[in-house]
Amino acid sequence: YLAKKFFYLWAKITFGQVLPSKARCFYDQKILQKTLGEWKEQWTLRREKKVNLRADNHYRRLLLNLIFKAWRAYVCQQQGKRKKYYVAESHAKKQTLLRTWQHWLVYVDVQRTKHGMQSMALAFRKRSCLRISWAVWRRQHYQKCSGHKMNILALQHWAQSLQFRAWLQWRELYLHTQNEKQKDTRAVTHHQHWELRRCVGAWLGYLNLHRVKKRQNELAQEFHRSRTLRRCFSDWQLSRECRRRMRAHGRDLEKQAARIALWRVFAHWKHYVVLCVEEAQQCELAEKHYKCHLLVLQKYWNRWKSRL
Repeated sequence: YLAKKFFYLWAKITFGQVLPSKARCFYDQKILQKTLGEWKEQWTLRREKKVNLRADNHYRRLLLNLIFKAWRAYVCQQQGKRKKYYVAESHAKKQTLLRTWQHWLVYVDVQRTKHGMQSMALAFRKRSCLRISWAVWRRQHYQKCSGHKMNILALQHWAQSLQFRAWLQWRELYLHTQNEKQKDTRAVTHHQHWELRRCVGAWLGYLNLHRVKKRQNELAQEFHRSRTLRRCFSDWQLSRECRRRMRAHGRDLEKQAARIALWRVFAHWKHYVVLCVEEAQQCELAEKHYKCHLLVLQKYWNRWKSRL
């Protein structure tokens, strides 16, 4: 029973509250968290590339659709203009025929009196009127067509410039948001690495302090054992010499020496119990510190997940 008890005490002092299996599990969890974070970052980068490609394709399709609509409107407008031109030309021919018919009637009426003068005046008047009216109508028609074309081109250019500016603003905003996300993820990972390094350093310092205390306890126990052995050996020699002289008095001395030895063993055991209690308190403090660190890590992990 005593051997079992001291074996449990030795195992508790050697490994402490944190066993190697728990430390190995904690290390595996941190490695898995780190790999998961890197995989998520690569996945987000691939997804951003796909979104950019889709946006470029959508922008190209939209430009092609706008160009096709403008070309179709231009073709329809040209067809309408041709129809209007044909109608105007036929109307001009009809008007010229009507005017010629009227002039011919006047010419027939006045032919008997002024055949020579009327024929020359009518020919000159016909030529001058037709040329002036046709030139004026042609100039106005050209001005209207050119003004309509310029208005259509200006509207198309204005629409394309607005779309290009909107696309540039969207791209700049998207790049700014992506840079902010990358900065947040880098800050969180840097803080996690710093906290993990600080916890590992504290744990290593605690292990070194525990080893130093263990070594000091072993040296103190060896010194106490050697000292007790020397004292016991000296007492045994004195008792042996006294036994030769006084057997009765020697028995009393042996009893007293045994009591003194028991008292010293009890004092040593009491000191050892006090040391064990102090180490248990230190282990509890270390466990509380480790739990606080885990709570902090869980807080930052939840915040990172909410931001993601």
